[in-house]
Formats: sequence, C-alpha cells, structure tokens
Amino acid sequence: MQRRAFLLATGAALVARPSYAEECGFEICRTEAEWRELLSENEYMVLREEETERPNTSPLNEEKRMGTYHCRGCELPVYSADAKYDSGTGWPSFYESLPSAIGTKEDRKFVFQVRTEVHCRRCGGHFGHIFDDGPQPTGERHCLNGLSLIFVPAA
Repeated sequence: MQRRAFLLATGAALVARPSYAEECGFEICRTEAEWRELLSENEYMVLREEETERPNTSPLNEEKRMGTYHCRGCELPVYSADAKYDSGTGWPSFYESLPSAIGTKEDRKFVFQVRTEVHCRRCGGHFGHIFDDGPQPTGERHCLNGLSLIFVPAA
C-alpha cells in the first residue's frame, strides 16, 4: 500500500510540475544546450554563469558611434549610446538603461560587499553591476561586460 501511495504522489507531482518556461522566470527561456549552441564559451560564462570578462578587453570600450546596445542573448535593445561614457574602469559603462529593459537583483558573492547585479529583463542574461559613482543625471554607473552586448549602429 505504501508503494502505491508513493507512486501516486510522485505521478501527481510530475503532472503538477511547472513548465521549463515557467521555471526560468523570464519571457525567453532556453535550455543549457540551447544557450551553449547560441553563445561562445566566454559569452556563456558571462551571460549565463555571471562571470566577468577581463577589463580593457572589449572592443565596445572604444565604440563611439550613435546607436543602441542589445542583449546578446535575445537581442532586446537595452542601452542607448547616448548614455554611454568612459568610466575609466575598463568595461563599457552607461548612466542609465532604456526604459523597461533591465532587471536587477542583490549580489552577495563578495563576503563584505553587497552589489546590484543587472541583467536582461527578457532572457535573464547577466550584464554586470550598477554602482552609485556615475555621472549625472542618475549618478549611476552601469558597469557592463562587453561580451553580453551587441552594438547596433544608428541607421
């Protein structure tokens, strides 16, 4: 009798289990295999495992044209070139994102520091962190990994 109850409970749990899309919590959800097919190894490490690229390695640091920066994971427009500035940190920096483009969460990976992690609101791809030492009008520095972005020049 116990075995039957166990099997029935297990079967009910599997039926009631949310779909993968519901589990991921974002509008665009992909399996690990799908992400790995879409991204290079370094892009995957940054976007999906929240790693940080080495400073001064992104060609986007030198990008000066007008245009828009899109999420590499889902191509959502996330930052305008108008908000980009040289923070001197070695990573592309912006003082604000486009409206409704990003999400944030608390990052406690460092023992004595709480940071604000920034990610794509549509696919959850990790961009970098937001600090309170940026220029006006926001006073914020969105310190981003160039590997997480695609630059699209203005037409």
